Amino acid sequence: MEPIYLDYNATTPIDPRVANVMKPFLTQSFGNPSSSHWFGIESRKAILKARVQVAALINCKPEEIVFTSGGTEANNYAIRGYAYANRHKGNHIITSVIEHPAILEVCKYLEEYDFDVTYLPVDKNGSVSVRSVQDAVTEKTILISIMHANNEVGTIQPITEIAEIANENGICMHTDAAQSLGKIPVDVLELNVDLISIAGHKIYAPKGIGALYIKQGTILEKLMFGAKQENGFRAGTENVLEIVGLGRACEITKQDLTKNIEHLKNMRDRLWNGLVNDIPDVRLNGHPDKRLPNTLNVSFLNMNDYFQLSLFLEIAASAGAACNNNTTSFSHVLEAMNVPIEYAKGNIRFSTGKFTTEKEIDNAVIKIIEIHNSQIGL
Repeated sequence: MEPIYLDYNATTPIDPRVANVMKPFLTQSFGNPSSSHWFGIESRKAILKARVQVAALINCKPEEIVFTSGGTEANNYAIRGYAYANRHKGNHIITSVIEHPAILEVCKYLEEYDFDVTYLPVDKNGSVSVRSVQDAVTEKTILISIMHANNEVGTIQPITEIAEIANENGICMHTDAAQSLGKIPVDVLELNVDLISIAGHKIYAPKGIGALYIKQGTILEKLMFGAKQENGFRAGTENVLEIVGLGRACEITKQDLTKNIEHLKNMRDRLWNGLVNDIPDVRLNGHPDKRLPNTLNVSFLNMNDYFQLSLFLEIAASAGAACNNNTTSFSHVLEAMNVPIEYAKGNIRFSTGKFTTEKEIDNAVIKIIEIHNSQIGL
């Protein structure tokens, strides 16, 4: 049996349609966008088109999109950039304990420079309480950063309600939408946020490209200095090749979103139903309903590292988050959700994608059950 890829939350393959629009920029369309001759103009036009495509997906103005090297840079720019630029207003930041390291590590860094950070807890489903956000607000709060959907368990957070609290108190609202984009609607006007982070490789674009939505009028301090690219927000010659890829990926995502959501959910639920029918003590981690349609985080009782190792030889999935696969500690997300250790040790995150097939799911169910039963001596 060929290896089965069920790790789309970690990264996605490049959509062939995305690769096709990128190819010319590997060879003949190589101009520097800052150049005034024809080659530069062509590259500049390509960037403008991509900016429009990204903006259309999240319903914002093209000039509110700043291209970055990925979701991590976008998160760093959002948190550090806003904190530094608005320090005169206050020094308090609110986030949650289950954020991606690209948020948590920035917040820890800022604490070393006299910023105060409140890390909100979550409930057993991985949900942040709106009330806890309200209670954490002080007169010194300048920024709230809560992820749109969790990368490990898929729980979708009440961003619109949290943003309402932020707006009522004159606080900037940021959300990391790296995992939600392409899986559920992401509309900046409906979410009512000031900053949104995007990662290209989560939506079938290449790695190394992302974007930050910066609501018009939001002030951020520069983190990179040089020329005036990206409307003065980010210095450095633009990565035209990958910007073009991100733009096309966003265009495809917008066109296919409704169809993809249904497919992702069908594949996810087919996998879950197959597992729970044969493994009664398998545990679902994350919100049972308010969850990304592609994400299935499960725990198998009293499994060890050999179970995960055996599984990963056949099926591409993640134990916790892929960004942390070199650590031996349990997932900070599952720990925050108080998942019992006997289940946390046997944790696997499966995530389906638009290329996932029913045959792959059915074969994965057979293989998972086989490996599980061999572990318990059946």
